[in-house]
Amino acid sequence: MIFEGTPTGEGLHVAIVVARWNALITRALLDGATDALRRHGVADADVDVAWVPGSFEIPLAARWLAGTGRYDAVVCLGAVIRGATPHFDHIAAAAMQGVAAAARETGVPITAGILTTDTADQALQRAGIKGGNKGAEAAVAAIEMATLGRRIAEGRR
Repeated sequence: MIFEGTPTGEGLHVAIVVARWNALITRALLDGATDALRRHGVADADVDVAWVPGSFEIPLAARWLAGTGRYDAVVCLGAVIRGATPHFDHIAAAAMQGVAAAARETGVPITAGILTTDTADQALQRAGIKGGNKGAEAAVAAIEMATLGRRIAEGRR
């Protein structure tokens, strides 16, 4: 038997966690994510957004949201841009590992649209200013994982 999710989000409830740090970038990621959810059938009323101070705080908020049982998926959006100190490495690793742990702990699909770039220009490019939007990609991945989970639970292909 082969199981596969679909990009159709009708009836799904999705939470989005967004870091305020690097807001120019994260707002563009949020715009991309909400647009993608809408285009894939998720009703605006079924999308909740939680703002957190920075990318380090994303995993805990994602864990709280997933733990409520109200959401089929959680999308995490942030931007960590390399600086002159090792701070980047610690924050980027903690954010990504924390998101993965929250998904494992709750069993709720939690996707990571957290940019880790060397420059602000690279982050802007990935936030849709010059090309694709990683927030939109994380939203579509969340839909596919939520529908995959439903199909597996129901024994449907």
